[in-house]
Amino acid sequence: MNNYVTDAINLKSYNLSESDKIIVMYSKEKGLIKGIAKGVKKTKSKLGARMDSLVANTVMLHKGKTFNTICQADSINTFKQTRSDLDKIFYSMYIAEVVNNFGLEDDPSSESVYNLLYQALNYISKAQNKVEILLTVIKFQLKMMKECGLALEFDSCLNCRHESKDEAVYFVPDLGGIVCSDCANIMPYSKKQMPAKLCEFFKQMSKNNFDVSGDFERKANEKVCNVTFEVLKSYIEKKSPKKIKSSEVLLQISV
Repeated sequence: MNNYVTDAINLKSYNLSESDKIIVMYSKEKGLIKGIAKGVKKTKSKLGARMDSLVANTVMLHKGKTFNTICQADSINTFKQTRSDLDKIFYSMYIAEVVNNFGLEDDPSSESVYNLLYQALNYISKAQNKVEILLTVIKFQLKMMKECGLALEFDSCLNCRHESKDEAVYFVPDLGGIVCSDCANIMPYSKKQMPAKLCEFFKQMSKNNFDVSGDFERKANEKVCNVTFEVLKSYIEKKSPKKIKSSEVLLQISV
């Protein structure tokens, strides 16, 4: 059989011809996949808006020698509430780009990563304010890095293994974790001082699911969330195999 069916989320697209596009998707069973959407730019296309970025579909693809062809697509979720909110659009674009950069073809973690991306896009879509959007993205960042084998360390110093308690520590983006004040003095890497409370916030966000709204979530404000997001983004940019272009847009809307 040359046809297969999978659930997939559209990450980005490229123009192929006057009427065709190549759609880059992250699928539940096969990780990153690309498919040609023939005639999608025509007014009467049978695929139409289902090929827009940030749409989850059940797609049928035909295997070709070079590219797969998208034969059919049935929408699962268009994340409709995202499309009228600039913050939601740009942060959704950011997490989609992270998945595109770190995702693999025939990814052994495809189901986990797909579910993580789907949930994050869904919670961003339903968010009531900027803080809720940022909390979702922060949790996504932490969980996605763990899925990639790049989990961050906030419990103890990466150098001497001294456990962090109530003292201020330093975050080192190159290493993906914290170091104590003593070790920070001998570290050759760039670092950012982190208050003990912010370190606790990181640890709690790494444990909490998207649907959890505990004390840390309820007390979080936009300033704390922005700082946390930027710290994680700096690490992700260090580890990303490709430049994260949406970061430049996020910088503009965060000002």
